[in-house]
Amino acid sequence: MTVAPATAGPPTRDDAVATRLPTRWLILGVLSLAQLVVVLDNTVLTVAVPALTRDLAASTADIQWVINAYALVQSGLLLTAGSVVDRYGRRRMLLAGLVLFGLASLAAAAAQSSGQLIAARAALGIGGALLVTGTLAVAMQVFDAEERPRAIGIWAAVSALGFAAGPPVGGLALAHFDWPAIFLLNVPIVLLCVVAAALLVPESHGATGGRLDLVGAVLSTAGLTALVYAVIRGPEDGWGSGPVLGAALAGVTLVGLFVGWERRVPHPMLDMTLFRDRRFVGAVAGVVLITFGSAGALFLLAQQLQFVRGHSAWEAGLRTVPFALTVVLLNLVGVTARLIRVLGTPAAIATGMTSLAVGLVVAAHAPTDGYGVLLGGLVLMGAGCAVANPAIVEAVMSAIPADRAGAGAGVDGTMAEVGTSLGVAVLGAVMNARFTAALPVALAGAASFPAAMAAARSEPERQSVAEAFSSAVVVGQTVGAGAVLVGGLLAALLLHRAARRAG
Repeated sequence: MTVAPATAGPPTRDDAVATRLPTRWLILGVLSLAQLVVVLDNTVLTVAVPALTRDLAASTADIQWVINAYALVQSGLLLTAGSVVDRYGRRRMLLAGLVLFGLASLAAAAAQSSGQLIAARAALGIGGALLVTGTLAVAMQVFDAEERPRAIGIWAAVSALGFAAGPPVGGLALAHFDWPAIFLLNVPIVLLCVVAAALLVPESHGATGGRLDLVGAVLSTAGLTALVYAVIRGPEDGWGSGPVLGAALAGVTLVGLFVGWERRVPHPMLDMTLFRDRRFVGAVAGVVLITFGSAGALFLLAQQLQFVRGHSAWEAGLRTVPFALTVVLLNLVGVTARLIRVLGTPAAIATGMTSLAVGLVVAAHAPTDGYGVLLGGLVLMGAGCAVANPAIVEAVMSAIPADRAGAGAGVDGTMAEVGTSLGVAVLGAVMNARFTAALPVALAGAASFPAAMAAARSEPERQSVAEAFSSAVVVGQTVGAGAVLVGGLLAALLLHRAARRAG
């Protein structure tokens, strides 16, 4: 069965209902499961660092590359993957991504050195890029305009669940098995998705012409990889260090060359005229800012739970699960889709981002000797993401022609990766600046909380370090909340103005 890329005219509701695939919700289940393993692999390794260091004799730099290789390769390839998905078939590329992800998981589990594991993680990133773009593009084709918000909401909710569930899942696996089990968990899920996708998912293509834009693919991949690398390494190596500045300069140059090339090539990978559309610009800004604030603040919250409250990594992850569960529940029962339909996309984004910002503030200022206030903040954050995330994804995808759904998914995924990396880097830098400024004079040279605690010689000094770190986390989370609120209102305003102009 082939899904047509576009219809000749606007169908009536009865026509749309009559042409709906009876297996569409089963297909969404397959897409969501595939997306879950992709997102899970972003955070699942955080609890395995001690085991990897011991078993692979890995250095600190090796561990950093093991963690970052996956996100780095995936973020660099998302735009290219979106174009490939549209051109060569969404079902075909979805299956290719699943097979590659499964094989790379086996390679990661069998790794005998840090170099082998880094290479396997990079291969996982390639498969992940095809899956992120393929799953969203297929969902856009399988569901009509009426059901699409709910479908996208469930897809986005599963992404939030995967992000938050990584440390608890990894910790549970390590409690019973060695670290290769973390990767072997992917294999049965991938096999199930391959069989189900082969049986259920219809093939569809975008209306692409001409040859594959290889020059654009190389420029975008190299440029985005360099930029994300600079953002990831900046907090560790220093923003003024040679490698970070060099990567940032190379990234900006290559992205500039990519933009110039795309404006003159007959069949561009990404149509640059989209950036003249206020609706598209507003939606893209919203994607960056919601991931900036939520990922950065959750990163700081994890630091607070571990260093201030004394929880292990997987225990800290377990305490943030209500955030993801709220997102999932509100989308599964259809509350999110109804709110978006009643409020409209701009108001839904403003409402959701405001709730997220308020939740971030509540979580930041929650007392450290209890969980009730923090739980309330996490629920508010989850409710905000449950509404804002699918509304923003829908805004991005609806601003792009239906026959370029893969390209739209690539833009959405790229902006989400950029926002996540910036959120962790920038809010982490804000926290570190505040922390070092608040340390006692005798500990002024300490570069981290563990280092400062190790250098403290008395109980009063250790108490001062804990207080300095706690206040630094609050400052960082509050800055993130402000960015979410301002960004959400700005995105909503741009979308509102675009809708009025179109109307």
